[in-house]
Amino acid sequence: MADTEEALVPERILELSERLSTAATTSIADIARINREAKMLAINALITAARAGEAGKGFAVVAEEFKNISARIDEVTGDLESQVQGDLRELAAVGAAILGHLRGQRLADLALNAIEIIDRNLYERTCDVRWWATDSAVVDCVSAGTPAAAEHASERLRVILDAYTVYLDLWICDAQGRVTAVGRPELYPRATGSSVSNTEWFRKAKATASGQEFVACDVERAPLLNDAPVATYAAAIRRGGTVNGEVVGVLGIHFDWQPQANAVVDGVRLTDEERSRSRVLLLDRAGRILAASDRRGELTETFRLPDAATGMGSYAENGVTVGYAATPGYETYEGLGWYGCIVQGERVVAANPGRADAA
Repeated sequence: MADTEEALVPERILELSERLSTAATTSIADIARINREAKMLAINALITAARAGEAGKGFAVVAEEFKNISARIDEVTGDLESQVQGDLRELAAVGAAILGHLRGQRLADLALNAIEIIDRNLYERTCDVRWWATDSAVVDCVSAGTPAAAEHASERLRVILDAYTVYLDLWICDAQGRVTAVGRPELYPRATGSSVSNTEWFRKAKATASGQEFVACDVERAPLLNDAPVATYAAAIRRGGTVNGEVVGVLGIHFDWQPQANAVVDGVRLTDEERSRSRVLLLDRAGRILAASDRRGELTETFRLPDAATGMGSYAENGVTVGYAATPGYETYEGLGWYGCIVQGERVVAANPGRADAA
C-alpha cells in the first residue's frame, strides 16, 4: 500500500488509472479465454451426446444450455470491455487534465516566488542608492571637485563595498558624466576618469526631479567592469545632500548580477528528478534570458511567452509545461516588467525548449 506522501503525488492519478486499465484488460481477457475453453467443452459434449444416441439426449440438453450460457458470457464480456475501457479512457483524460493544471499551478507559484525574491532584493538596492547619494563624502566629492575629496570618497565607497558584498563597484560621477571616484580602483582601473554621460542610468538619474527618485536599469554587461553582467541603480547627487538640492552629480551602484541571480534560480524548490527535466528562468520584459538554471542563453537568447501570457499562469505544449509570473514589485520598487519562468518537460529539457529563440 502506498504511503501517505506517495499517495498525495498528483502523478498517482495517472499511475493508478493505468494500473486499473491494465488489470481490467487482463481480467476481461482471462474471462474470454476461459469462456472459449468452456465453449469447446460444450461443443465436444454435444458431439459425444449425439454419438451416444438416445442415451445421450439428457446430456445434450445440458451441453446446449451450457453453450447458450457461454454465448451470454460473451455478450456480457463484450459490453463490460466496451464500458470499462471507455470509462478508463475518460478517467485517464480527466486525470491528465487535473495533473496538468496542478503541475502548471505549482510551476507558476514557484515562478512567482523566484521573481518576488528578486524584487525584494532589488528594492533594497533602490534604498541603498538614494541613501548613499546623500553621504557627505559622496556629495563633497563632486561639490568640491578636489583630489583630496575624491580620495576620501573612494575610501568611503570601499568601506561600503566591504559591508555590502552584492556590489561589484560604486561610482561617483560629476555633472558632466565623468567618473571621479570608485570603490575598487585596483580591480577596475579603467573606470576612474571615464565618461558615462551617454549611459541610460546616468542620463535618467541626472534628470530626476528629487532625491526621492531613483533609476533602475535592466541587466547589461559593463565593459568598464571587465564585461561583467550588472544591474545598475542610480540616483542624483544633490548639493548639500538635500532632497530638492541642485544636481551636482550622479551615484551609480553596480549590482553583481550573476551570483545573486544564480542563487535565486538554483534555490527554487524542485525535487532532484524535477530539476533534471526543468529550466528555471528569469526574463526581462522582452523575454531576454537574464538568468537560467542551466546557465545557457543568458543575455544572448530570448524565451518568448505567448502574447496572452500576462500576470501569472501556465500553459502546455509539445510535452512541455511552462509556469510563469510577472514581477509584482515590492514597496516603492515597481519592477521592470521581468518574469519568473519554469519550463518543465516530460524528459530532460533541451537548451532551448518550448518557444526559446536565439536573440
